[in-house]
Amino acid sequence: MTAIFTLVETALGTISPAVTFSLAPYKGASLPDQFVVHQLITGSPEQHADDAEVERGYRVQVTIWSRSGLASLPDVDTAMIAAGFIKSAERQLPQDTETGHYGLAIDYSYM
Repeated sequence: MTAIFTLVETALGTISPAVTFSLAPYKGASLPDQFVVHQLITGSPEQHADDAEVERGYRVQVTIWSRSGLASLPDVDTAMIAAGFIKSAERQLPQDTETGHYGLAIDYSYM
């Protein structure tokens, strides 16, 4: 299962210009104006053979947080799709009243 986290972090590391990212939740001394966090939502067996799992599907959520709003965000889609992920649902999150960050959560699937 640790391979899925490596795949996500490798993909996010290709975003240009570079963006700060981490496994959710972000744990820095202070939050940058814009950052990305990711988390595993589900990891489900998809196929079995000879009483063993041979394929697993994953759904990960990548959330972009920005104090300046959601109009100008890093190109997470291109990075994740290039790494073999399929884009799924996305949703706006309520503005964090403590930090002022706006959030956009995007789900990606990987088999």
